Amino acid sequence: MNLRDLRYVIALDDHRHFGRAAEACHVSQPTLSGQIRKLEEMLGIILFERTNKSVIPTPAAADILPLARAAVEKADAIAALAQGWRDPLAGSLRLGVIPTLGPYLMPRVLGPLKRQYPNLDLVLWEDITDNLLSRLRRHELDVALLATEVEEDDIVTLPLFEEPFLLVLPEDHPLAGMALIDAEQLSALEMLVLADGHCLRDQALAACHQPGVGRADLRATSLEMLLNMVAAGYGCTLAPALVVAGRAVPVPGTVTRPLVPGSAGRSVRLAFRETFPRRQAVEAVVEMIRSLRLGGV
Repeated sequence: MNLRDLRYVIALDDHRHFGRAAEACHVSQPTLSGQIRKLEEMLGIILFERTNKSVIPTPAAADILPLARAAVEKADAIAALAQGWRDPLAGSLRLGVIPTLGPYLMPRVLGPLKRQYPNLDLVLWEDITDNLLSRLRRHELDVALLATEVEEDDIVTLPLFEEPFLLVLPEDHPLAGMALIDAEQLSALEMLVLADGHCLRDQALAACHQPGVGRADLRATSLEMLLNMVAAGYGCTLAPALVVAGRAVPVPGTVTRPLVPGSAGRSVRLAFRETFPRRQAVEAVVEMIRSLRLGGV
């Protein structure tokens, strides 16, 4: 038995599909399948029930998998600790980022970070908050850029900057000529929001004091889709300031108006495991982002 075989078993449990598990492990499907079968023969038990349509862990595997995950995590922690002692600012740093932040923040960060720490290699993964936190707990990510607080004892968060929201309206909307939009005006608008799972959806609804789900028939999976829906006259939306600042020109057919200062926004922070050994690398990323002074954008 070796760590490689345990990684194969864990990947197959995560993906429940031989092809996807093999891809995640960067090996061919026959290699992964053959190694798992050899492990089953060595242990004298069947770990997965296989059919043409499904791969399901057996009860024996359900008992073994937590131990396999713990063994792999400990081994990875040893490797990361050794690397951290050698040079915490060299090697890969696996960074997760939420979709409403990544395309607008990372272009500002990657260049300066590479110039100051040329041996630090960022490996980016974009996903919604819950999935990033799951990967962080499973040691598949080292750090994650989030816009929500994390209330978990083993996860530490460091604040980066406060990002205000801006109101995006159709250009012929009655509020398009206003200099500032207040909370009472927001609450009366038909608001377009992102689909479930995006933290920005809940933040936007809370800012508008709307307990509902927005237009349930028009919930998008990206901010760009929301902006184009506003341009088509389907409603209004709140956009983080980085999104607006990152565009050379507004989406045709829309206007952007500021809100009363302090009325709506989000706190961007970096999350990581309390036990992550390369704290110096984390602090380097934090200080780089803070140095960009993105508050208010």
